[in-house]
Amino acid sequence: MSISLSNRVNSVKPSATLAITAKAKELKAAGKSIIGLAAGEPDFDTPQHIKNAAIKAINEGETRYTAVAGTVQLRQAIVDKFKRDNDLEYTAEQVLVSSGGKQSFYNLCQALLNPGDEVIIPAPYWVSYPDMVILADAKPVIVSAGIEQGFKLTAQQLQDAITDKTRLLVINSPSNPTGVCYSREDLEQIGAVLRDYPNVIIASDDMYEHIIWSEEAYSTIAQVCPDLKNRVITMNGVSKAYAMTGWRIGYCAGPIEVIKAMTKIQSQSTSNPSSVSQAAALQALNGDQGCITEMLTAFKERHDYIVNALNQIDGIKALQSQGAFYCFFNVKELINRIVDVNDDVELTNYILEKAEVALVPGTAFGAPGNIRLSFATSMENLKEAISRLEKLFS
Repeated sequence: MSISLSNRVNSVKPSATLAITAKAKELKAAGKSIIGLAAGEPDFDTPQHIKNAAIKAINEGETRYTAVAGTVQLRQAIVDKFKRDNDLEYTAEQVLVSSGGKQSFYNLCQALLNPGDEVIIPAPYWVSYPDMVILADAKPVIVSAGIEQGFKLTAQQLQDAITDKTRLLVINSPSNPTGVCYSREDLEQIGAVLRDYPNVIIASDDMYEHIIWSEEAYSTIAQVCPDLKNRVITMNGVSKAYAMTGWRIGYCAGPIEVIKAMTKIQSQSTSNPSSVSQAAALQALNGDQGCITEMLTAFKERHDYIVNALNQIDGIKALQSQGAFYCFFNVKELINRIVDVNDDVELTNYILEKAEVALVPGTAFGAPGNIRLSFATSMENLKEAISRLEKLFS
């Protein structure tokens, strides 16, 4: 029997990062000494005070349904966080808690987009943005922002990409996969363009907000351009800053009519996020923030080492970044040099097979000719990976 699947699901690509991770696990199970630098999650454990809050919630019976949008206590903690960290004023009714940051963006696309609508997505982009737009029957408009411009969308590029069908602009800062952060000046220039297009909504994905080491303090676009705040959906979560990827708690804030529509979508998909995870997230936001500093110090040390070491390898060009835990480096010279390697996908497979180092091809992020390396692993692993790459390409 042949089962016919929907055009919708056939239009979506499987996750390249998960595919690489799965292949690396297979090789490791077969006895290969694989160093995995593909996964995008902190190698630190969830801080103990956060785990204790979850255990307490279980023991006290906080295991039932909550409001679809999240508990009142957690939404208030998110309101307080936005005020404390970003000087943004919201009410609890303007906040939605979801099962991870991914669901926040999915809810937004389903609530906002119609067939024929266009969504501007700067590349390199997080792998799921375009596919979520396609699942909402809209069109992703990919704007290339290459290494020569620091992997950041320019105001002129935005101006050139906007049409009468543009409904949404996506900004991810610090970026996955590049680690690049938009400055206040960058956001002011983008805001100046957007003021002429009042129908364009802005999705600001700030998931890596606290993993940042730029000299300039972190800024989000609703903070820099307060007159645009009433059409910005500011998205964040606890996954990266608190090493809580598996807990699946993301959140967002924005115009109440959009948040209500997103809540309606969520009510017909997952309903509320895990009650126990919400209790843990409440402690993460309200509790001791010192755990972030420990991780940040380690990530900055690893970043400095990796960027310097990669640039010592002939054929690789890596930029200094300002945050997250990725290095997105250019490998076009290597591709041109190696026999039977024609693109970054083939190069990552070549590296996996020959050097037993798992990386993600830039094609997955809309930026062919590049590779993403996650340094969310030990310095020992990173040094061994660099040693293998040096030997392979010497």
